[in-house]
Amino acid sequence: MMNKRNLFLALLLLVFSPLTQAKLEIEIIQGNASALPIAIIPLQWRASDPRPETGVADVVSSDLYRSGLFAPLEERDLVDRPVDSESIRWGTWRLLQADYLVIGHVNDAPDGNGYDIVYQLFDVHTQERLLSQITTVGYGDLRFGAHRVADAIYEKLTGVPGAFSTRIAYISARGDGDDANYQLYVADADGFNPQAIVGSPEPLLSPSWSPDGSQLAYVSFEKGNSAIYIQDVATGQRELISSGKGINGAPAFSPDGRSLALTLSYTGNPEIYIRDMASGQKRQLTQHWSIDTEPVWSPDGDWIYFTSDRGGRPQIYKAPASGGKAVRITREGEYNARASISPDGGRIAVAHGRGNEYRIAVQDLETGRMRILTPGVLDESPSFAPNGSMILYATREGDRGVLSAVSADGNVRQRLILTEGDVREPAWSPVIR
Repeated sequence: MMNKRNLFLALLLLVFSPLTQAKLEIEIIQGNASALPIAIIPLQWRASDPRPETGVADVVSSDLYRSGLFAPLEERDLVDRPVDSESIRWGTWRLLQADYLVIGHVNDAPDGNGYDIVYQLFDVHTQERLLSQITTVGYGDLRFGAHRVADAIYEKLTGVPGAFSTRIAYISARGDGDDANYQLYVADADGFNPQAIVGSPEPLLSPSWSPDGSQLAYVSFEKGNSAIYIQDVATGQRELISSGKGINGAPAFSPDGRSLALTLSYTGNPEIYIRDMASGQKRQLTQHWSIDTEPVWSPDGDWIYFTSDRGGRPQIYKAPASGGKAVRITREGEYNARASISPDGGRIAVAHGRGNEYRIAVQDLETGRMRILTPGVLDESPSFAPNGSMILYATREGDRGVLSAVSADGNVRQRLILTEGDVREPAWSPVIR
């Protein structure tokens, strides 16, 4: 019979193999034929420091390309390099079939502590200036500033806030047996700047962001039994939240950050509890003979969605966060687990199983209609982007694990692969203010 630790690991469907590096690379594996052509001119470097190898325009182009909604012109096709509106030759860009044009420059910030990214966005066909902004960043934050520029352009042209300046968390593993090492990483949404915030010879699981993006809750087996910690991403300071007997798992912050939903089994059966962050007091939300786990909050904080096998197989249920009867949400397919709720509260993404195949699917909560988005056979751990446009998830290619992302309509897919090895358990951060 499985011990409680092995049961907990099995519940979360984790599969690890050796990892040698944590640098992510991005590859578009399915594009969008209707992507908008946009020309992003390399921003003129006017700062006193040497120009960085990767410029602001490179990062902005990469961000917009990864969204699948834009088709930036190749730099070799940028036959003209205007730096102000007066030097734009509109006919040239119409001949190149660009719908939009971005120009600008980078200056030293007036306070001497960073850079001003000065940029403008134009509609090539109407010659209208759509954006004219200055983004100020510190010396070490030029790449972050470029993500902010991409966010602004994306929002102006789509009406949806961008998510390029957000971050992702994920778990990596190295070695086997006594040589195993697990690490919780945080990286930019494009995979750059990966930083290990905690490491352990025992498994780390279930990272979950606080609403302000400053903290991560996660599960660690470093002391033998499962325990839930909350850690400050910037300082590394952490707090032990729960380490009672049995399972301590699947933490999830409430939208206001005042509560933490979690799975505990100290009474003998895995149930959903809610812990008040100020007092430390907890109350039991579910009470059933089945396994109830993987709680997540609705964006308004009124509901808790969770995975339960109370109907015979794992499916998604919801219950009022204040307490009350649970209602089954998913009915299509033999297996639906690990729900992620869209920011507007209208959809849930799940790991959807039929037979031996597990794919990412999205269910409309109003109509109940479910759509399978991914083609894999072992796709799991979906996580909505904070703007609802993409879903990050874990999958496998051969004997390695990779992170992938798919647009919420299924039209664009990309993978975020490690140079070597594999990663699991992705979690997309909220918008970083």
